[in-house]
Amino acid sequence: MTPERSEVRFGTTAIPYTIERGRRIKTVAIAVDRQGVLVRAPAETSLDRLDEIVRGKALWITERLRRFRELPPSPSEREFVSGETFLYLGRQTRLIVTPAAEHGAGVRLTAGRLMVPVAPDLSGRARATAVRKQLIAWYRTHAARRLPEQVEPWRLRLGLAPAGVLIRNQEKRWASCAADDVLRFNWRIIQAPVSLIDYVVAHELVHLLHRHHTPDFWSTLGRVLPDYEERRESLRRLGERLVW
Repeated sequence: MTPERSEVRFGTTAIPYTIERGRRIKTVAIAVDRQGVLVRAPAETSLDRLDEIVRGKALWITERLRRFRELPPSPSEREFVSGETFLYLGRQTRLIVTPAAEHGAGVRLTAGRLMVPVAPDLSGRARATAVRKQLIAWYRTHAARRLPEQVEPWRLRLGLAPAGVLIRNQEKRWASCAADDVLRFNWRIIQAPVSLIDYVVAHELVHLLHRHHTPDFWSTLGRVLPDYEERRESLRRLGERLVW
């Protein structure tokens, strides 16, 4: 099925975009990434209305597209073999894949090396899949321990009490705060430096006060994290290295 598309003009610039509709989508949302512009919309929203909304956001969209063009090329696809590097709390670690009999069960971080045991009879794609699965489990375990620790001082500083902290596999966002007041963090963020984790934590906690990115939201975040714009930009530049 051919995706629905449209295009608007912003001065001399054309902004083509792809449309994704769904019955469960309640409001129009615009996402910009390396691939272009995606608009998610309720099924009944007219094309003229979507063009109007995109045109109204044209300055923001063109700025986001410019930033993506300035980013370095996407990292090469992971092979999950010895010698590859992975981040943990912003520090480089080197992957060492060993036969399970030599290392025992479970992933270990030792002297900057991530030791991952796999069955010696595995090879090729099956071996890479086994390594990736173990790494994800290890990162999720550490995220489940470290992220609540990072939330605690920030929630006290803001005088807030989230209903809970959960670790999830969110490929499109670093974290979220839903109407149930539960903070949900993408396990991948545990790879980032602590300063960037703090930005994500503070950002989501402020959503307990202001659900949307209104001026009041950014004002509140700026009071507790004056350099949030720099941290947000650093995370944007680092982001693709954390997704595998």
